[in-house]
Amino acid sequence: MQRSLIDRIYSTVIGAITCFGMLLLLAPTLVVLVISFTGGITLKFPPPSWSLRWYVELLQSREIVEPALTSLKVAAAATLLSAVLGGAAALGLARSRLKMARALDALFMSPMVLPAMAFGLSLLLVFNLLGIRLSAATLVLGHTIICVPFVIRMVGASVQQLNPVLITCSLSLGASRWYTFRRITLPLIRRGIVASCFVAFLTSFDNVPVSLFLADARTEVLPIKLWAILEGSLDVRVAAVSGVIVLVTLAGLVCAEIFGGISRQIGKR
Repeated sequence: MQRSLIDRIYSTVIGAITCFGMLLLLAPTLVVLVISFTGGITLKFPPPSWSLRWYVELLQSREIVEPALTSLKVAAAATLLSAVLGGAAALGLARSRLKMARALDALFMSPMVLPAMAFGLSLLLVFNLLGIRLSAATLVLGHTIICVPFVIRMVGASVQQLNPVLITCSLSLGASRWYTFRRITLPLIRRGIVASCFVAFLTSFDNVPVSLFLADARTEVLPIKLWAILEGSLDVRVAAVSGVIVLVTLAGLVCAEIFGGISRQIGKR
């Protein structure tokens, strides 16, 4: 069937808006990625020459490598804790029809909707009231709290898709609840777990507001270190770090899509 003029205009306008939106989202990342390969000594676009100089400088810079390792450790610990806590909460809340479950679900989601600065300040005040000194442990705890809502949402969506008849059959055939969880439930929701862990890791790794309030002087994470460097000078190593993060994130996104179907899991939220 031949499309009318109005349909063609509508498709053209929607397509133009979509292209503009994609350009708006991708342009800053592409600019930083291009600048990271500059042979110059300033953050200038387009680069006057091309070189891997700043990536080599980055590998030799303990000033940046050590905070990066700290961020990786904190993000890994926060991801592990949030996967365990959030996964357990998702299993308990996903199929419950109690009013208390809905109230708890809203409570668990509160770190996601509260402004990050206010949330970080609140945690800092709580730790002070309890007499807890800031350390790497408080930083991991703060990151875990902000990551748990993502795990609950994505794992909960997987649990909702799980056919309860499979669990009922397993239990009726004499299997224990632990065996049923290990051999039936866990394999069927593993894609949700993988996808939620990926999102939780990224959320923790580049978090600035909570890290500003909860990190002590000895626990320096990468985002805060980069911010401090840029306050003093336009160091090109910051662009190289951004380039590494972009490339590693893309590789992780591909792996998460292959093993966890992250696009489908996010679509279920």
